Amino acid sequence: MENTQGGPLSRDLLLGSWRMTSWVARDVATGERKDALGQNPQGTVVYTPQRVTFLILKNNSKRPERLPPSDEEKIALFETMFAYSGTYTVESDRVVHHVDMSWNEAWSGTEQVRFCKVDEQTLTYTSAPAPSPFDGREVVHEVTYVREK
Repeated sequence: MENTQGGPLSRDLLLGSWRMTSWVARDVATGERKDALGQNPQGTVVYTPQRVTFLILKNNSKRPERLPPSDEEKIALFETMFAYSGTYTVESDRVVHHVDMSWNEAWSGTEQVRFCKVDEQTLTYTSAPAPSPFDGREVVHEVTYVREK
C-alpha cells in the first residue's frame, strides 16, 4: 500500500469503516470501463485492530417487490451483490484479504489482493487483472471509498 503523502502505509491508516462511492471495472481486452454495480452502488468495508475485515457491496437499484422474493428476484439480488469476511495483512503496496466466508463459496479460502492508495479520507483499491466475479471477463477493478465519520 502506499500513503499518498509519501512512503509505505501502515495498517493504522486503514483502520475503521469506509463507504464505497464507486466501483469501475475496465475490460483488459477492450479497455471498456463499466460501473460494476451500477451508477449508485452502496457498500462498506471495515478494518478492525484485530486484523479482521468484512465488506458488503451492492447495487442500489435492485429491490424485491415483496418478501419473500421470487426466484427471479433472488437471482438478481445474488448477481448484484458482493460480500465476504476474513483476516487481512498489509504489505508495502497492498492489502491482502484472507477470505474465510463469502457470498459465493468459490471465494471462501482465497486471498484477494488489493493494491491501494489512501489518504486521510479516501481509499482506492486497484486489482490485478482477473476474471470478473459477475461475468467472467478479464478486468481490472478500481473501487473508491471515503472514510466514515
